[in-house]
Amino acid sequence: MFDTLMKLDKDREVLDFYATDKRATKELLIRENFRETIYEPACGQGHIGKVLEEHGYRVKAEDICYRGYGSKREVDFFTVKENTLDIVTNPPYFCADKFLKHALEISVPKVKIAMLFRLAFLEGQKRYELFKKYPIKKVYVFSKRLNCAKNAEFEKYKSNAIAFAWFIWEVGYTGITQLQWIL
Repeated sequence: MFDTLMKLDKDREVLDFYATDKRATKELLIRENFRETIYEPACGQGHIGKVLEEHGYRVKAEDICYRGYGSKREVDFFTVKENTLDIVTNPPYFCADKFLKHALEISVPKVKIAMLFRLAFLEGQKRYELFKKYPIKKVYVFSKRLNCAKNAEFEKYKSNAIAFAWFIWEVGYTGITQLQWIL
């Protein structure tokens, strides 16, 4: 299913591999606690997973394309049928909606899902319907821009004009969304 979703242009990295600034995960861990083992279904080269491990978490790391970190068995997240672990990930943008919806649908109650998205992810009528069905528990907005580097080439991409935020769901949550800033 993953490859049928992919509609990339020449300027996008293959399979939308944009590595996560370590600061993003460190800031998340200041604000959120997770279960002992965390699932990272789009682990890339381990930019999120390694920070989680440094903070004492065990990480079940998988990806559709092995890039030197996590399981060498390539796993298409859309083939996963059930999840009992908290999820922390920066999913591919070209299928972010479907990635999130799948995570919410396969996860058991009380599972926490943290996904790094562009702040603009809040926009859109289809997403609004998804957010009504699965309310976001918290949004942590970065006031200082993150650098998510194409193909993990951080030295090549020093800055970024895109605003990012961590979006947090807890499966079964029905309250209002809390908005907080990361300075």
